[in-house]
Amino acid sequence: MESRSHTEVVRAPIDVCFDTLVDFAHYPDWFRVIRSATVEHADAATGRWRVRYELDAILRTIHYTLSYESTRPGLLTWKMTSGDLLAIEGRYDLVELEPGLTEATCTQAIELGLWVPGIVRRAFERSAVEDSVREFKQAAEARTGV
Repeated sequence: MESRSHTEVVRAPIDVCFDTLVDFAHYPDWFRVIRSATVEHADAATGRWRVRYELDAILRTIHYTLSYESTRPGLLTWKMTSGDLLAIEGRYDLVELEPGLTEATCTQAIELGLWVPGIVRRAFERSAVEDSVREFKQAAEARTGV
């Protein structure tokens, strides 16, 4: 499974960035393709969550569940446990560049489980990662009033 990465510099403290990432129930408010996010299990003390998603993939609705593990405030990883796709796994790495400025890198691999021409698949994968990081950046910065 081939992964894609994208990095943005976010004008928000690292703790705000992390809190935005683990506020799964609000993903539909800022991540345009997510129709719903249902937190099935949450244990912030141990940094573990399980979230069921419904995505608008234009041609069809996609359902899947991700299990998350984290190390606050710099790492969030996920892996698909069930769903319409074959596999999803990824991570966010957050690095404080200076107070109020955080580098956010998302690396994700998606295995669709169906044949899609390579050029279309790569464009989808690239867009999925880039769009999600840009939309996360806007949400985190909005929390700080930027």
